[in-house]
Amino acid sequence: MIEFILDVWKSNPGGDAVVWRDRVYDYGTLLRLFEAWKARLPELGAKPGRVVVLDADFSPNAVALFFALIDQRCILVPLSTTTSRDKRAQFIRIAAGEIAISIDASDEVTAEPAGAGDERPLYDTLRERQHPGLVLFSSGSTGESKAAVHDFVPLLEKFKVRRKTLRAISFLLYDHIGGVNTMLYTLANGGCLVTVERRDPDSVLAAVTAHRVELLPTSPTFLNLMLLSEAYKRHDLSSLRIITYGTEPMPEHTLKRLHALLPEIALQQTYGLSELGILQSKSREPDSLWVKVGGQGFETRVVDGVLHVKARSSMLGYLNAPSPFTDDGWFNTNDVVEVDGEYVRILGRQSDIINVGGEKVYPAEVESVIQELDEIAEATVYGEKNAITGNIVCADVTAVSRLDDSSQKELIALVKRHCREKLQKFKVPVRVNVVSEQQHTERFKKSRR
Repeated sequence: MIEFILDVWKSNPGGDAVVWRDRVYDYGTLLRLFEAWKARLPELGAKPGRVVVLDADFSPNAVALFFALIDQRCILVPLSTTTSRDKRAQFIRIAAGEIAISIDASDEVTAEPAGAGDERPLYDTLRERQHPGLVLFSSGSTGESKAAVHDFVPLLEKFKVRRKTLRAISFLLYDHIGGVNTMLYTLANGGCLVTVERRDPDSVLAAVTAHRVELLPTSPTFLNLMLLSEAYKRHDLSSLRIITYGTEPMPEHTLKRLHALLPEIALQQTYGLSELGILQSKSREPDSLWVKVGGQGFETRVVDGVLHVKARSSMLGYLNAPSPFTDDGWFNTNDVVEVDGEYVRILGRQSDIINVGGEKVYPAEVESVIQELDEIAEATVYGEKNAITGNIVCADVTAVSRLDDSSQKELIALVKRHCREKLQKFKVPVRVNVVSEQQHTERFKKSRR
């Protein structure tokens, strides 16, 4: 199942595998932890086909246990200690967890029964195949989080092809398809997974400097905060070769400014979904939002301006929602795109589009214009119902510095004036609010109303 990954570890026992709390753990240590967990899992009741909830971050035990559970052909439900605290009980219930394992900030492990485990037909499919499974929850910003069930075997397939050995930051979380992908890619290619306790710009870039990180997978929101804080000036980024960004649309202004300030670093847009896995991607230019997505095991098409994907690594289905696939196996991503030959430009989710009197407004476009202003730290654009036009465009903005009431009014006027100069009339925010709270989630993804 994962022999090809274990062979990589065995071939380089002294190589750096995981950096945790600034301590380096080599592949020999990771292998010993893996073997110890493999021997202990049966006594914990973690037999093939059992549903195991693993509440952790990327500590050495968390990494070793993750792979041991795959090797044991369990159905793995990773939860992040960073973001899943409030929903842990709900997630265990939805996933019908049978065993709950928690790994704390000291890398100490506790295990306990989680419940009897209700029937889930999708799990029966995995058990019949004798394959390990992976359950990933959506962010659930509105309503109950959806639980996507994967057969782990197709997800692992693309990692059998050896690629570049890189030292990478584990920025995307333990229970996120991007975080899982970073871990699998890094450790399947003999690289080093560098963990961070905090994910603010200075902490992350300090880790880049200290551990000579080459790859930083992150989000547009984080990159905007990195530019705003000027953290990139305070740390040596000479080792950094690639910054990949995904999870949400990238404001064009942020991308062009990032490329101008850090021209020696390759910038690559990534694309993936919890339901599909991560597609291969290639940006047309470092400062371009046009990207080619697909690669082996993936097909793409555009239907009425919306991207559809067919993937060998597609999930089996949701535990708590109807199947979203067409009869012939295509998944509607709900991402609206423009097409230019082999390349697409992602405009935003269909659910985020603001319909103003029959005209479509894409929040990312308006946000990019607002963030051109030096006075603006963050901007979030959304729609509100209106009796005349159906919706109006609204924007929450955070100022770079604290403002009194008079200065806030001046900033609101500046935002509207700038938008009128750059955008069509129907795209200009009717209501602008100056807010002090952060406009992103713990996953460094923009939080829309």
